[in-house]
Amino acid sequence: MDALAQLGMVSEPFPENQEPVRSAEAKDYFVTRDGVKFAGAHLLLDLWGAENLTDPKAIERALADAAKAAKATILHSHLHQFSPEGGVSGVLVLAESHISIHTWPERDFAAIDIFMCGACDPYRSVPILKAAFRPRTIQLSEQRRGLVV
Repeated sequence: MDALAQLGMVSEPFPENQEPVRSAEAKDYFVTRDGVKFAGAHLLLDLWGAENLTDPKAIERALADAAKAAKATILHSHLHQFSPEGGVSGVLVLAESHISIHTWPERDFAAIDIFMCGACDPYRSVPILKAAFRPRTIQLSEQRRGLVV
Protein backbone atom coordinates (compact mmCIF):
# COMPACT_ATOMS: atom_id res chain seq x y z
CA MET A 1 0.00 0.00 0.00
CA ASP A 2 2.89 2.39 0.75
CA ALA A 3 4.21 2.01 -2.81
CA LEU A 4 0.82 3.02 -4.21
CA ALA A 5 0.62 5.98 -1.84
CA GLN A 6 4.04 7.20 -3.01
CA LEU A 7 2.72 7.15 -6.58
CA GLY A 8 -0.38 9.09 -5.56
CA MET A 9 -2.58 6.13 -6.46
CA VAL A 10 -4.42 5.64 -3.16
CA SER A 11 -7.53 7.59 -2.37
CA GLU A 12 -9.01 8.00 1.06
CA PRO A 13 -11.88 5.59 1.74
CA PHE A 14 -15.30 6.89 2.71
CA PRO A 15 -15.87 6.85 6.45
CA GLU A 16 -17.92 3.80 7.44
CA ASN A 17 -20.95 5.90 8.34
CA GLN A 18 -20.93 8.03 5.18
CA GLU A 19 -22.11 7.24 1.67
CA PRO A 20 -20.81 8.98 -1.47
CA VAL A 21 -22.91 12.01 -2.35
CA ARG A 22 -24.76 11.67 -5.65
CA SER A 23 -26.59 14.61 -7.10
CA ALA A 24 -29.95 14.18 -8.75
CA GLU A 25 -28.26 15.38 -11.94
CA ALA A 26 -25.50 12.74 -11.86
CA LYS A 27 -25.14 11.04 -15.23
CA ASP A 28 -25.59 7.28 -15.47
CA TYR A 29 -22.78 5.84 -17.61
CA PHE A 30 -24.28 2.35 -17.75
CA VAL A 31 -25.19 1.04 -21.20
CA THR A 32 -28.39 -0.56 -22.46
CA ARG A 33 -28.00 -2.93 -25.39
CA ASP A 34 -30.34 -5.68 -26.56
CA GLY A 35 -32.62 -4.82 -23.63
CA VAL A 36 -29.83 -5.47 -21.08
CA LYS A 37 -28.37 -2.76 -18.82
CA PHE A 38 -24.72 -3.07 -17.77
CA ALA A 39 -21.65 -1.03 -16.84
CA GLY A 40 -19.73 -1.64 -20.04
CA ALA A 41 -18.31 -4.07 -22.54
CA HIS A 42 -15.01 -5.75 -21.71
CA LEU A 43 -13.35 -7.14 -24.83
CA LEU A 44 -10.59 -9.73 -24.49
CA LEU A 45 -8.38 -10.04 -27.56
CA ASP A 46 -5.73 -12.69 -28.12
CA LEU A 47 -3.50 -11.78 -31.07
CA TRP A 48 -1.51 -14.71 -32.49
CA GLY A 49 1.20 -14.33 -35.10
CA ALA A 50 1.41 -10.66 -34.14
CA GLU A 51 4.15 -8.16 -35.03
CA ASN A 52 5.51 -4.96 -33.41
CA LEU A 53 5.44 -6.39 -29.89
CA THR A 54 8.71 -4.93 -28.53
CA ASP A 55 8.45 -1.19 -29.22
CA PRO A 56 6.79 0.60 -26.27
CA LYS A 57 6.33 3.86 -28.20
CA ALA A 58 4.63 2.12 -31.14
CA ILE A 59 2.48 0.09 -28.75
CA GLU A 60 1.45 3.19 -26.82
CA ARG A 61 0.57 4.94 -30.09
CA ALA A 62 -1.54 1.94 -31.20
CA LEU A 63 -3.41 1.85 -27.88
CA ALA A 64 -3.99 5.62 -27.99
CA ASP A 65 -5.27 5.43 -31.57
CA ALA A 66 -7.56 2.55 -30.54
CA ALA A 67 -8.93 4.60 -27.63
CA LYS A 68 -9.55 7.61 -29.86
CA ALA A 69 -11.32 5.45 -32.47
CA ALA A 70 -13.68 4.26 -29.73
CA LYS A 71 -14.32 7.89 -28.66
CA ALA A 72 -12.68 7.31 -25.26
CA THR A 73 -10.89 9.91 -23.14
CA ILE A 74 -7.26 9.10 -22.31
CA LEU A 75 -6.27 10.11 -18.77
CA HIS A 76 -2.89 8.41 -18.37
CA SER A 77 -0.65 5.80 -19.92
CA HIS A 78 2.09 3.63 -18.48
CA LEU A 79 4.09 0.96 -20.32
CA HIS A 80 7.00 -1.15 -19.20
CA GLN A 81 9.42 -3.14 -21.36
CA PHE A 82 10.97 -6.10 -19.57
CA SER A 83 14.28 -6.06 -21.45
CA PRO A 84 15.61 -4.63 -24.70
CA GLU A 85 13.58 -6.39 -27.39
CA GLY A 86 11.54 -8.03 -24.60
CA GLY A 87 7.83 -8.07 -23.92
CA VAL A 88 5.81 -5.00 -23.01
CA SER A 89 3.05 -4.63 -20.44
CA GLY A 90 1.03 -1.48 -20.15
CA VAL A 91 -2.23 0.29 -19.63
CA LEU A 92 -4.05 3.34 -20.88
CA VAL A 93 -6.31 4.61 -18.11
CA LEU A 94 -9.44 6.05 -19.67
CA ALA A 95 -12.20 8.18 -18.19
CA GLU A 96 -14.38 5.33 -19.47
CA SER A 97 -12.14 2.56 -17.96
CA HIS A 98 -8.97 1.12 -19.60
CA ILE A 99 -7.08 -0.61 -22.39
CA SER A 100 -4.26 -2.92 -21.32
CA ILE A 101 -1.71 -5.04 -23.18
CA HIS A 102 0.79 -7.78 -22.39
CA THR A 103 3.10 -9.02 -25.16
CA TRP A 104 5.14 -12.17 -25.57
CA PRO A 105 7.35 -11.47 -28.61
CA GLU A 106 9.02 -14.88 -28.30
CA ARG A 107 5.59 -16.38 -29.09
CA ASP A 108 4.33 -13.62 -31.42
CA PHE A 109 1.43 -13.21 -28.99
CA ALA A 110 -0.34 -10.25 -27.37
CA ALA A 111 -3.20 -10.22 -24.88
CA ILE A 112 -5.28 -7.03 -24.94
CA ASP A 113 -8.17 -5.99 -22.67
CA ILE A 114 -10.50 -3.18 -23.67
CA PHE A 115 -13.08 -2.17 -21.05
CA MET A 116 -15.27 0.83 -21.79
CA CYS A 117 -18.49 2.25 -20.41
CA GLY A 118 -20.74 5.08 -21.51
CA ALA A 119 -21.09 6.04 -25.15
CA CYS A 120 -17.73 4.52 -26.18
CA ASP A 121 -17.68 1.61 -28.60
CA PRO A 122 -14.75 -0.73 -27.84
CA TYR A 123 -15.36 -2.62 -31.09
CA ARG A 124 -14.11 0.45 -33.00
CA SER A 125 -10.68 -0.21 -31.43
CA VAL A 126 -10.29 -3.64 -32.99
CA PRO A 127 -9.45 -2.59 -36.60
CA ILE A 128 -6.85 -0.12 -35.27
CA LEU A 129 -5.15 -2.83 -33.20
CA LYS A 130 -5.36 -5.29 -36.09
CA ALA A 131 -3.57 -2.80 -38.37
CA ALA A 132 -0.91 -2.02 -35.76
CA PHE A 133 -0.02 -5.60 -34.81
CA ARG A 134 -0.96 -7.47 -38.03
CA PRO A 135 -1.85 -10.76 -36.30
CA ARG A 136 -2.48 -13.93 -38.30
CA THR A 137 -5.46 -14.69 -36.04
CA ILE A 138 -7.51 -12.84 -33.45
CA GLN A 139 -9.60 -14.50 -30.77
CA LEU A 140 -12.15 -12.05 -29.38
CA SER A 141 -14.61 -12.48 -26.54
CA GLU A 142 -16.90 -10.01 -24.79
CA GLN A 143 -17.94 -9.82 -21.18
CA ARG A 144 -20.71 -7.48 -20.13
CA ARG A 145 -19.55 -6.09 -16.80
CA GLY A 146 -21.90 -4.88 -14.08
CA LEU A 147 -25.08 -6.53 -15.33
CA VAL A 148 -28.16 -4.95 -13.75
CA VAL A 149 -30.42 -7.82 -12.78
